[in-house]
Amino acid sequence: MMPKMALDIQRRRGTRDPGMSHPAPPVTRCRRRPAILSLAVMSLAVLCVAVAALPHSGDAAEYTGLYRVSWAGLPAGEIRLTLRDDDASYHDEIAIRTEGLPHIVTRFRGAGQSDGRLAAAYLPAPLHYDAQYDLRKRRDRRLSMLFTRRGRALVAERGPQDTSRKPALPENFRTNVLDPLSALSAIRMELRRGNRAAFSVPVYDGARRFDIGVRVLPKHPGDHVLKLELTLSPIAGFKGETSDDGDPDSAPRPVALTITDDAGLMPLSMSVSLYYLPLVVELKKWCDAASCGW
Repeated sequence: MMPKMALDIQRRRGTRDPGMSHPAPPVTRCRRRPAILSLAVMSLAVLCVAVAALPHSGDAAEYTGLYRVSWAGLPAGEIRLTLRDDDASYHDEIAIRTEGLPHIVTRFRGAGQSDGRLAAAYLPAPLHYDAQYDLRKRRDRRLSMLFTRRGRALVAERGPQDTSRKPALPENFRTNVLDPLSALSAIRMELRRGNRAAFSVPVYDGARRFDIGVRVLPKHPGDHVLKLELTLSPIAGFKGETSDDGDPDSAPRPVALTITDDAGLMPLSMSVSLYYLPLVVELKKWCDAASCGW
C-alpha cells in the first residue's frame, strides 16, 4: 500500500511511484516553558535553517556550518551543524550552546547525532538517534532512539541509554517517523530531487510527534535565493503527558527560511516567533569541524 507521505508528495507532483516503501511524515514546531532552548527546540530551529540540499556525488560530502542564534534581538547562542552523506547513507551532527540571558536562565548545552540509509526513490531510513543535553535542574539528560523494522514499517523505540522518565507515545505515533536530524535529510533529499512545490515530513523527537509542512514560495524576477515557508504542526505529546521539560504549545507555527538558489542550496537565514518575539538563526561561517570547534 502506498505510504501516506509518499502519496502526499506525489499528489503535489502529479506522479506516482509504486516502488516506494515506507511513509514520510510532516513536521511540527515546538514551544516550551523554561526549556525553550532545550535540544529539541534548538534542533528544530537548526533543522529549519539547515534545509540545505548539498551537491550529490558518489563520494561522501561533508559540510559544517556555524550559526548565530538571537532572540528578541539579543544573542542567544551558537549552533554547529555537520552534514555528511553519500549515495547510500547519511550522518548528521548538531551541537548547541546558549549564551547571554538564555544561558543564565537555562544553562542549556547539548549535542546530537543521527545515522541512516539513503535510497534514490525512498525516504531516509534512520538507524539511530542520540542526543545529550544539560539544563539548570537536569544534568546529563539523554534521548536515545533505535529504529527497528517490522515488515515494511520502521518503529522508533527508546534505546537503553535513554533517561526519559515519562512513557513513550503509543506505537502508532512512532511508526514510519523520522527523528529531527533525519527529517533534515528528508527535506534535503526532496529538494535535491527538484521538488519546488510542497511536501511534508513526519517527525518524532522521542516525546512528541509532529509534522513539518514545506512549501517553496514562487520566485520573483531578480531573486537569487529560494524562500521556503515551513509549518510545524503538532500531532501528539503536546499536553505535557510525555514531556520532561514542561508543556509545549500545541498551535501550528510558521517558519520563514531563505536558502541560496544554486547547486549548494545553502541556508542563509531562518526566523520564527517564540513567545511573541523573533528567534533568528543566521549562518555565521562555513568551516570544518576543527575550525568550528568550541
